[in-house]
Amino acid sequence: MPQVLSPPAIVDVAPPQSPPAECSDGGWSCTQQQRFAAAGAYISRNVSGNGYLAVVFTDRQTGTAWRFGPTQHEGWTASTIKLAIAADLLRRQRAGQITLTATDRHDMATMLNFSDEAASDRLWAKYGGDAMLARFRNQYGMTGLHFVPGFTAKTYWGFVKCTTDDLTALMHYVFTQVNPTDRTYLVDALRGVAPNQQWGVWAAGSDQRPGNKDGWSFESDSYGKHWVTNTVGFAGPDERYLVAVMYQVDPRGTLPGGVHTISDVVALLFGKPIPARITVPAPDG
Repeated sequence: MPQVLSPPAIVDVAPPQSPPAECSDGGWSCTQQQRFAAAGAYISRNVSGNGYLAVVFTDRQTGTAWRFGPTQHEGWTASTIKLAIAADLLRRQRAGQITLTATDRHDMATMLNFSDEAASDRLWAKYGGDAMLARFRNQYGMTGLHFVPGFTAKTYWGFVKCTTDDLTALMHYVFTQVNPTDRTYLVDALRGVAPNQQWGVWAAGSDQRPGNKDGWSFESDSYGKHWVTNTVGFAGPDERYLVAVMYQVDPRGTLPGGVHTISDVVALLFGKPIPARITVPAPDG
């Protein structure tokens, strides 16, 4: 039986609705509480009634997390699931269960750096496909992760939904359970992403040395036909802060609008000016 790994205990702090005149002792500095207030106000102003946006911001040093929005609302993972695939392949290689070839390693690099679809398809088909999701749920703590029914190839990695809390659990797994050498590989890969992923957590600013795996796709479900823009990653000294943002954009919205919105949220969380200076990916990227 696979070992079930519980993520570290997280203390949730309710987001203030306006910058506090006197900061309470909630595990965050007064400055950070003001940033939370600014980010929360921005989301309420720009997203309320226009899609589903949720964010989890975690301080690994204190174990405290700030949540805003429906963090347990399920949404399409888009390409963020590729980080889970890479972590799974590295763990199984480390355990002697599989042997990654030079071609596999190249595919994993392009999957992370460029969000390469064909490389992801090859790794998914070669190394177990749908069996990976059970490990993501049972070992990574991504308990809300599931395939979306109604597709011919319903176990394809692209037909998956999860929650913002699930992406947070994935980042906790990477930073607490992945072998240190493999974690260094993942951190370096996420810091070295191509321009089509230089948004989302990237908006924390170069001085924070961010790294991220972004996901963007145009989907159709009971919500309608709509864009998805997600980001998960880290920023700060020694990767202190973990960030996960999922945005199921309103059907009237656009890809650039979704990308700019979640990037501005991250920028505000790190005290950066908005609109954030980021790169919008091509729709078919």
